[in-house]
Amino acid sequence: MEFFYEKRKIEQKLLDNTKKKLLELETLLKACNSHWGYEDPVYRFYHNSFKVYKLQDTTKRISDILQSLLPEREINSLFKQIIAEGTNKKFDLSHNNAWLLHTRPILEAFFHAKYFLEMAVKYASLEKPPETLPSGYAAYLYLFNLR
Repeated sequence: MEFFYEKRKIEQKLLDNTKKKLLELETLLKACNSHWGYEDPVYRFYHNSFKVYKLQDTTKRISDILQSLLPEREINSLFKQIIAEGTNKKFDLSHNNAWLLHTRPILEAFFHAKYFLEMAVKYASLEKPPETLPSGYAAYLYLFNLR
């Protein structure tokens, strides 16, 4: 029973910290949904343009701000692996010969990071942790290993 109350306390802290950074989260989400933040980078992937590599910066910014919401908590290991595999890549001409191998992880990491950013913004309106968990909120909890 004590574990349940401790978990609820941490969930409440996550919600409170999300509210405190909501403007920053919303601003970043707006940039991620913009032409240059979303439409163009996905186009660059299909266009086989090295410019898709720029998406890594956005992914790192999202990952960093999400971690800052509960800096004392370990981020989900699956998320960390996806982010690690989709960031810190440098373009090399040889990548054109195996485009999907080198660039698909960049988009995958961005999409996962953007999803959690969307969930943070969406559920920031909660006053307290809900009894019945919406799927997106439950996933948001998984990001911080709270499920």
